[in-house]
Amino acid sequence: MNPLKQLQAFGQSIWLDFIRRGMLHDGTLETFIARDGISGMTSNPSIFEQAIAQSDDYTQAIAALARAGYDADAIYQTLTVEDVQRAADIFASVYQETRRRDGYVSLEVDPRLAYDTPGTVEDARRLWKALDRPNVMIKVPATREGLPAIQTLLTEGVNVNVTLLFSVKRYRAVAEAYLAALEARLARGLPLDGIASVASFFVSRIDTLLDALLDQHPCADARALKGRIAVASAKAAYAVYREIFHSERFRALETHGARPQRLLWASTSTKNPAYSDVKYIEALIGPETVSTIPLKTLAAYRDHGRPAERLTQGIPEAQATLAKLAELQIDLEAAMQQLEEEGVQKFIKAFDSLMQTLQQAAART
Repeated sequence: MNPLKQLQAFGQSIWLDFIRRGMLHDGTLETFIARDGISGMTSNPSIFEQAIAQSDDYTQAIAALARAGYDADAIYQTLTVEDVQRAADIFASVYQETRRRDGYVSLEVDPRLAYDTPGTVEDARRLWKALDRPNVMIKVPATREGLPAIQTLLTEGVNVNVTLLFSVKRYRAVAEAYLAALEARLARGLPLDGIASVASFFVSRIDTLLDALLDQHPCADARALKGRIAVASAKAAYAVYREIFHSERFRALETHGARPQRLLWASTSTKNPAYSDVKYIEALIGPETVSTIPLKTLAAYRDHGRPAERLTQGIPEAQATLAKLAELQIDLEAAMQQLEEEGVQKFIKAFDSLMQTLQQAAART
C-alpha cells in the first residue's frame, strides 16, 4: 500500500506544498488526491515565483492581462486567485467528505506586510473576499505584528493558515490567539463550526541554522545535538498543542462546534544531504496534525516511507534536548527570531523577483 495513504491511519493529513496552473487542468492534482490521499494544498510567494517565472503555464494569461492594461501586481493577484479558486474547487469533494476537516488551499498575504498589522488585516480581507470559497485559508506570518491580525481575522470568520512559525513560545501565543478569537465569536453569538485554522511550524530550517551553531560551539558535546533540534522543537510544540486543545477551556468551545487549530509541519524537505530525505516526514507522524510536503519529498516518501506513529514518542526527551541548548548557552529563542526574519525576507525577495518578471513580460506585449 502507498505509504502516503497509510498516514491517514495515524490521524495525519497530507497536503501538497506546491501549486502550478498546469497541474490544475491536466488531471495531475486529481491523481495526487486519488493515488496519494492528498487532502489539501499550500502555496507561498516562493512557490508562485517558481511556478510563474519558471514555466510556460502562464505565458498566454500574462500576455492577455497585460494587453488589457493590468500592471504587474494586478496580474499576480489575478493569476494566484484564479489558481487557488481552481484548486479549491478540485478539493471541494475532500472538504465535504471530511466534514470540513481537510480540502483547504492556502494563499498568502503580501509578504511585504509581515510587520504591518492593519495592512495584513486589510489584505487578508481582500483575498478572502476575492477567493470566495469556504475551503481556502489565508496565510498570515506569525510575527509579533501578525498575532493581532490573526486574532482579528479569525474573529471575523476568515480561515487562517498561520505561517513562518519556528518558536515553541510563539506557537503558544498563536494558539492563544485562536482560542481568544473563538471566545470572542461565542460572546457575540457567532457560529464556531465554520472556522478553520492551522499553525504551520517550519522544521528543516531549524536544523540548518542550529547545526551550524553547534558545529562552531567550543564544547565537543554540542555536536551530539546536530540534526535533533528541529524534531525536538516540533515535539515540544505538539506537547503545547495537546495541553491547549485537550483542555477544559477548549472543550467548552468544542461543545459549540469549535475545531482544534491543528499543527501543520512545514519546510519538510531535507536540506542536509547527510540526513534521510524523508527525515522530517518520518519523525513527525502523529494524530491531529497535517504535513505539507513538496513534490520531491512526496515522491521519496511514496517510494520508501515507513509509516509509524513517532510524534507522540519521546516528548520528554525532546524537551530535555532543548534544555541542553540552554546549558550550552545557545539562545534558541534568538535563533528562532533570526529564522523568522530570514523567512520574511526570503518571501519578499521571491515576491519582488516575480514582480520584476511580470513587469518585463507585460512590457513585451
